[in-house]
Amino acid sequence: MGSQVRVLGVDPGLTRCGVGVVEGSPGRPLTMLGVGVIRTPAEAEIGQRLLLIEQGLEQWLDTHRPELVAVERVFAQHNVSTVMGTAQASAVAMLCATRRGIPVTLHTPSEVKAAVTGSGRADKAQVTAMVTRLLRLAEPPKPADAADALALAICHIWRGAAHNRIAAAVASNPRTREYRR
Repeated sequence: MGSQVRVLGVDPGLTRCGVGVVEGSPGRPLTMLGVGVIRTPAEAEIGQRLLLIEQGLEQWLDTHRPELVAVERVFAQHNVSTVMGTAQASAVAMLCATRRGIPVTLHTPSEVKAAVTGSGRADKAQVTAMVTRLLRLAEPPKPADAADALALAICHIWRGAAHNRIAAAVASNPRTREYRR
């Protein structure tokens, strides 16, 4: 069992950007340190909205000092304007973390659902119920964007640890260093 890690999960969105901070390690109880939503007015210009998201994320990074940031990987949806806004908010989250030297990992929605519920096809209610249970919360986090951000952080604590060990093993192996050249 590894040492505790603090992860900021970001469920990107232009109108509502979910944020949640979880601390823990695989196989140990998890602790929620904060959860919320960064909101932007739909009538504001895109540049102003992205600036508000950036300011909100910077505040979360200052307050909670995460060691890692987990962001939901944007996937193609039917509504192009929705996916564009989500991608732009995602880029802002990656930029804020990278500017501070904080590693960023992207997780697909199905990967997060599978990590938290055991099924990559779980619905939002199932994800929220498991997040509530895993973090021993008195009531479910609302709105769903906030619960999704916590699920991203949980997913990274559980799955990111294995990914990081594999990456470290590959990096330390002289044979794999030769192949990467």
